[in-house]
Amino acid sequence: MQNKLLAALSLLGFLIFMGCDNTQEHRVIKLGHGLDVNHSVHKAMVKMGEDLAEISGGKMELEIYPSQQLGTERECVELLQIGSLDMTKVSVGVMENFAPKMKVFGLPYLFRDKEHAFQILDGPIGKQLLDEGEDYWIKGMGYYDAGSRSFYTKEKPIEEPSDLKGMKIRVMESASAIEMVKSLGGSPTPISWGELYTSLQQGVVDGAENNPPSFYLSRHYEVCKYYSLDEHTLLPDVLIIGKHTWDHLSDQERVWLQEAVDKSVTYQRVLWEDSEKEALEAVKAAGVSVILPNKEPFSEKTKSVYKQYEQDPEIKELIDQIKSTR
Repeated sequence: MQNKLLAALSLLGFLIFMGCDNTQEHRVIKLGHGLDVNHSVHKAMVKMGEDLAEISGGKMELEIYPSQQLGTERECVELLQIGSLDMTKVSVGVMENFAPKMKVFGLPYLFRDKEHAFQILDGPIGKQLLDEGEDYWIKGMGYYDAGSRSFYTKEKPIEEPSDLKGMKIRVMESASAIEMVKSLGGSPTPISWGELYTSLQQGVVDGAENNPPSFYLSRHYEVCKYYSLDEHTLLPDVLIIGKHTWDHLSDQERVWLQEAVDKSVTYQRVLWEDSEKEALEAVKAAGVSVILPNKEPFSEKTKSVYKQYEQDPEIKELIDQIKSTR
């Protein structure tokens, strides 16, 4: 991991040395992320770059480094914090380590449906939480759709919570994800996304949890032949910018960049709907059994997670506000 981080820093240093012009006349924004180039988020970022160049009249440019070229999600966040990278995408599950109140989004079965989720994310609560990471030199700019997360496993399907008992399930470095899996009887095992395929192959973990496009594009379906759509969490991705970069942008540049981000968010959410359907069809064609379990027992078992988080008055207030929003 340390070698990868050093390599990323070296690459960025080389790019700067080669003379990328970051004067007010031409601002280059470097964006690194860990997703495949066929992912809807990457396609939305490409559009963001096109829109940014058009909106700014060529005064701003976006350079994108996909597929973990600059490191894992957490490594990219660390590069943002020291000013060696401008922007990245992280899951809310990872973001909660830098913006603690965002852990509320990791609570299982928090949202009634996707419409309710977007209402919260695009409303006052979501916008307030985008600024929660400023003490860590991070500023949120928008939420991409990452669908619902469900369990996929190697040896047996997950049809009810008891099926998870004793199973090692890969989770993100997220306290809420760890507590959620524990509440269902599983053994949560944090592993970086880039190492998960091998970990599944070698039996380090028995399964994982993620959305359909990630399950498909990662090729984890080659190892895991059971996908149980319990849809326990609806975690968005967050597009973030380093405060080092944001503070050096002019007011006009901030307006241009935010407009391009907003356009990309709208575009990505449309792409996501199609990518979910395509992913499910593709994994079924590859021999994966897609299970539709009764979600009620899962929801009931995970209520214990709420009791723990409601001990924090600020989180309890957020939960109440989200659940009361109609």
